[in-house]
Amino acid sequence: MQLRDAPRTSAPRVPAVPVPRAWLLRPAGPVAVAVLAAVLLARAARVAAVHPQGGMDNAFVVHAGQVWLHGGAPYADRRFLYLPSAVLFAAGQALLPAPVLRIAAPLVCVALVAAGWWCAVRLFRLPALSRFAVLGLLGLVLFWAPVGHLMNLGNWTAVGVLALPLALLLADRGRWAAAGMVLGVSVAVKPLLVPVVVLLVLARRWRAVAWMVAVPVALSAGTALIMPDPGGFLTRTLPFLLRGGDALMRPFDCSWPAVLPRLGVPPVLAEAVALAAAAAGVVCARRRWRRADAGPARLVDTAAMLMLASYLVSRPSYEHYLVVVVPLLLAGALTAADSAARSPWFWASLVPQAPDFAFPHLDASTRRAFKDVVTLSGLALVLAVRCVRPSPGRPPRPAGGPAADVPGPAR
Repeated sequence: MQLRDAPRTSAPRVPAVPVPRAWLLRPAGPVAVAVLAAVLLARAARVAAVHPQGGMDNAFVVHAGQVWLHGGAPYADRRFLYLPSAVLFAAGQALLPAPVLRIAAPLVCVALVAAGWWCAVRLFRLPALSRFAVLGLLGLVLFWAPVGHLMNLGNWTAVGVLALPLALLLADRGRWAAAGMVLGVSVAVKPLLVPVVVLLVLARRWRAVAWMVAVPVALSAGTALIMPDPGGFLTRTLPFLLRGGDALMRPFDCSWPAVLPRLGVPPVLAEAVALAAAAAGVVCARRRWRRADAGPARLVDTAAMLMLASYLVSRPSYEHYLVVVVPLLLAGALTAADSAARSPWFWASLVPQAPDFAFPHLDASTRRAFKDVVTLSGLALVLAVRCVRPSPGRPPRPAGGPAADVPGPAR
């Protein structure tokens, strides 16, 4: 009879998973996967139908490869803006038959974007075929213009879209040397990810730094030995870039040194303001790294802040460069408590890049950079605030205290 009054023991209560998050983490199902595959194939087919060389930007590098294969100097065309090592990759496309190149180039570009999103999702340990993964990529392709612009142009930025999340995925699993190799190959193709070397320095991963530097240097030096006028990169291409390109490129350049003078700011002052903003972005990235919390968000936030800081000051900067950063930040929305993608200001910054977004007097292509700089500056500001804030529920680390340099499982 005393059993009624005996104290009851129960298992510890497990906090329930929020319903929207639980729904997003469930398998997407074959219909959603088929719809995504059809959309991606349709995007590649559209580019193949319109551009015989896989996009206008890809055509420039294919032409440079053809010039080199015929004994000419690739840098005679000032639109070839890459390191000498990129000629090898351009020549590989130039060797393909025209019908094969027309189909293969857009398919590879679309595949690079899709693989980059998959790496970003796996970096945050989310199921690759979850509703979040499938619907997230579908939303990026259909409702965010920079992804479509990147695919339409066939721009080699797509290599960085895959290389950065893949390198961070390897680093999060303790394979820093492999991450450095991936970044090195990406720089050899297009030097967009050069700012990420600061992340490797902050992490004191000197072997990764060595790989990231050695791969493009070795490939460029080897190619320069068999290339007519390799110094054209220094004598023509770099000055061309520092001047902001030509009349075709300048209207699309959304870096501060390009946009502020169009608003009446003196060019020297615009350069100074952009340099100060980029330096502040590097400081914010360092603050984020020194927070030393576990998990991939530390890697993602630091790398993304470094990239956005470089976009503010480097010329030229185009809106499709944001495809390297935004999917990484978006992939952490479900798992990182202080993810920038959880801020309403993050989404407000993306609004100007909606395909049907229209603003008075900014619809012309020559004025599109004003919308692009709003998105770039908004994302940089949102992420900078997140970088300097302490993690939720975690007191700020005392100045000068020890910081762990290896996140995740490698710690």
